[in-house]
Amino acid sequence: MAEHAVVVVGGGPAGLMLAGELALAGIDVAIVERRTSQDLPGSRAGGLHSRTIEVLDQRGIADRFLSEGQVAQVAGFASVRLDISDFPTRHNYGLGLWQNHIERILAGWVGELAVTFYRGSEVTGIAQDDAGVDVELSDGQSLRAEYLVGCDGGRSLIRKAAGIEFAGWDPTTSSLIAEVELAEEPEWGIHRNAFGVHSFGRVEYEIRDGEVVYMDGGPVRVMVTEEHVGLTSEPTLRDLSEALVAVYGTDYGIHSPTWISRFTDMTRQAAAYREGRVLLAGDAAHVHSPVGGQGLNTGVQDAVNLGWKLAQVVDRTSPESLLDTYHAERHPVAARVLRNTMAQTALMRADDRIEALRDTVSELLSMDEPRKRFAAMMSGLDIHYDLGEEHPLLGRRMPDLDLVTSGGPLRVFTLLHDARPVLLNLGEPGGFDITPWVDRVQMIDAKYVGPWELPVLGAVTAPTAVLIRPDGYVAWVGDPTQLALADALTTWFGPPTAA
Repeated sequence: MAEHAVVVVGGGPAGLMLAGELALAGIDVAIVERRTSQDLPGSRAGGLHSRTIEVLDQRGIADRFLSEGQVAQVAGFASVRLDISDFPTRHNYGLGLWQNHIERILAGWVGELAVTFYRGSEVTGIAQDDAGVDVELSDGQSLRAEYLVGCDGGRSLIRKAAGIEFAGWDPTTSSLIAEVELAEEPEWGIHRNAFGVHSFGRVEYEIRDGEVVYMDGGPVRVMVTEEHVGLTSEPTLRDLSEALVAVYGTDYGIHSPTWISRFTDMTRQAAAYREGRVLLAGDAAHVHSPVGGQGLNTGVQDAVNLGWKLAQVVDRTSPESLLDTYHAERHPVAARVLRNTMAQTALMRADDRIEALRDTVSELLSMDEPRKRFAAMMSGLDIHYDLGEEHPLLGRRMPDLDLVTSGGPLRVFTLLHDARPVLLNLGEPGGFDITPWVDRVQMIDAKYVGPWELPVLGAVTAPTAVLIRPDGYVAWVGDPTQLALADALTTWFGPPTAA
């Protein structure tokens, strides 16, 4: 039986990101993935929101994605575009990039780290005890892990095996999405009729001056709302043809499908993100309509919240209770995503009264304050963990400031490349003594001249010092006279080392 500190089930974006985070912390981590390679048929989901790009920048890998994607304003609510180009972030945009490329780039990064892969195999059963989890694989292998994390999608076997409830709402709409070849050219773009929302677009495209420009050839991505909800069988080319005929009176001669998939607006969330030594992240923890493009992004950010905490528990730096903060922080974030996707789905229904409501919402979102609030929500830039009210920065993302240090200019995000926490002192150099935590926390004396500004909130008071967690969120704000720093260091990064 092979043993690992952590076994991650599922090698999609959330699983890859989590494995990378754990490996950065020196944790023995393995991924079990049913695919024999990272290849993903077709392009699947697409797009990274601003906060996810920031998270990747915190690890020094954002440029790998930016070099291959299309920078654009991708935030939106119920098809109303929301511009974030005036937001106080280095990445005041989103990125058009299909999931197959996102996974390939993430897998390339993980491949540079010490991560073991068990490919071409699925988990068939798990059994946990007080010391760990036994994992049975479909190829007959057995694994033993201190902790097991299910990143295995909405139908998660890990979630079911752990007995975690997946409560929520049944689907009200069903759509087919596919990449196919067409014999006849359709009207490109998004269409609405009595059935719902449908679209045609080339897989290959460019964004010019904020507009999508499709290439002249290549496969076509088709989305069509089905007449009936409730089919659970694997969709076929015939199903797609019949759905298109029902909506358009023709199937445009569809042929040669790369892939066909069905999605609904089923909305569910795991009641608990942890059951003993089993944890959940990504779609295994929450599923919802893809409207707004938040699913993949939420899963990647789940992984970044969990990774450093799990690493500290595994290496005995922090008590197991630190893992409770994962559910406490991430469950409300996903719950909010579930609510806003349900609202968007309702607003996109084909109904004259809903159309009037959609026009009203669109008018509201054209106003500056509502635009900023909703754009920050959709792009993930307004996430706020409840860590106290002493300063607006507490529990919010740390801005990527351009610092001045004795060693030269330095960006805040550069300090987070190795996923290590930082105590950033912007007051008198040498004002803090964190010797009992120096093996875990970086101490940086620096200066910053400029405004401190947060999305939606605007300008905030410049702090004397901030304690930044490995996930880029601020855990403490204060000055050398405040004794609460030792408490914050202990809470998040373990008890002090004895002299």
